[in-house]
Amino acid sequence: MIYSTAIVPVNPEGETRLTRAQAWQGLELKARDARLFLAQGLCTRCEVVEESATHFVREATIGGNDLREIVTLEHESKVTFFQAAGPCEGAIINELFEDEDGALQLRFYCYMGLRGKKPNTLEEQAQQTRFASENGYKAALLATLKRTRALVAEGSL
Repeated sequence: MIYSTAIVPVNPEGETRLTRAQAWQGLELKARDARLFLAQGLCTRCEVVEESATHFVREATIGGNDLREIVTLEHESKVTFFQAAGPCEGAIINELFEDEDGALQLRFYCYMGLRGKKPNTLEEQAQQTRFASENGYKAALLATLKRTRALVAEGSL
């Protein structure tokens, strides 16, 4: 199994401060259209194809992989992506929370396996290493906050 986690401060010193509401709006927008947040060309398709009071379903092509995800939103707190179709199965979570000092943090964590593959293979271990690397999900969290700040500055959020 692949388990990865990363935590970054929402408002590090020297950056324009984001409120919880603004950070949340960025997370929700990213859930609905990842193309606005990922490196150009990485996500070539992302659309909400079903929506209900409790969740929505998005279909996307990210890194050349076609995905179908069931997405749940816990207002101003947590976005959970359940991998319904694609190379991985499991869940990816983005969560806003206050640390023991009251500072707003953004945490990523996932628990996934490679669909149709035996667990603990070299391929799965390579994914684990990639997710945990400096260019993995920690970098994705920082990029999400950077893009959110840009959207706030231009008045889009």
